[in-house]
Amino acid sequence: MTPLELLRAYGPAADLSTGVAPFASTLGDTLGARLAHNPFLMAPMAGVSDGAYRLMARAGGAALAYTEMVSVAGIHYGGEKTWDLVYPIEGEPDIAVQLFGSRPEQFREAAAAVQQRLKERLVLIDVNMACPVPKVTRKGEGSALLDDPKRATDIVRACLAETTVPVTCKIRRGRRAGEEVAPEFARAMEAAGVSALTVHGRTASQLYRGQADWDVVGRVVQAVRVPVIGSGDVLSAERAVRMLRETGATAVMVARGSYGNPWLFGEARDILARREHHVPTLAERLSALELQLRLLDATGAHMARGRSIAGWYLKGLPHATSWRGRFMGCTSIEEFVELCQELREVAHEVG
Repeated sequence: MTPLELLRAYGPAADLSTGVAPFASTLGDTLGARLAHNPFLMAPMAGVSDGAYRLMARAGGAALAYTEMVSVAGIHYGGEKTWDLVYPIEGEPDIAVQLFGSRPEQFREAAAAVQQRLKERLVLIDVNMACPVPKVTRKGEGSALLDDPKRATDIVRACLAETTVPVTCKIRRGRRAGEEVAPEFARAMEAAGVSALTVHGRTASQLYRGQADWDVVGRVVQAVRVPVIGSGDVLSAERAVRMLRETGATAVMVARGSYGNPWLFGEARDILARREHHVPTLAERLSALELQLRLLDATGAHMARGRSIAGWYLKGLPHATSWRGRFMGCTSIEEFVELCQELREVAHEVG
């Protein structure tokens, strides 16, 4: 079955939509208006946000989903494997592509190539200026750009010169502990022409440790006129709504909070609108797990990813450790599905 056929077949049992609305059709002519209409976005996550993951998030109510970080150098040197990260799968009406690198001329080339290949399915290009991983920053990429606003500005302008879609960027509070450059850096990016900024409330030196400072998101909101998207420690639908209300951000980007929880986006929308929100049942969680595993297989992803996915969906279930251990031994879609069915039958017997 194709990804779209799988979503239609398994979506109802998992309490996931069988139709995903294009972001471009959202009410409003500007990026800010569209973000405000549905302010909950699925973040770019290296090694996580593949086509299967993105489609699950969109079916769960995310306004938009981002690719994994895509190397502009990889595009420059003609690697088709790099393009595997860019293309939306069937069922994804559109997509946001996040690029990373350090050379403005490679960003210029990559932006033109991405728009040419994706055409109307490309919503925006996001420039990663937040990744804290040393193998990225030592090349002057990711959060290293926070130390080089001139180069960051040149990168934004290079992208804008070759694309007609909005260009945005994602930044952090700063590079080092006790350092905050985000408001000033955000003003420089606004002057360069970005249409929105995502702000993660940690410094790069924190990596993903400690607690994200949401106050810095609010300070960036006060510093610029373009929409600001908050990021960091959004681990539940309730926290997603809290971030919006406490920071004044236009939208919220959800990363780890969506692990095994594609419903978070729809739940957050319900809470924001003061509607009663549905908590997925055990049966729905198991159906969603099977759906995501089948989507992995249908899109040609390595099934080893299914082990992590199973662990996320099993979290909090009775005897989760034992079941997780069994899922870790699966190598094929047949083995994963068989174990899902066994777990479903046991759960039914327990009631």
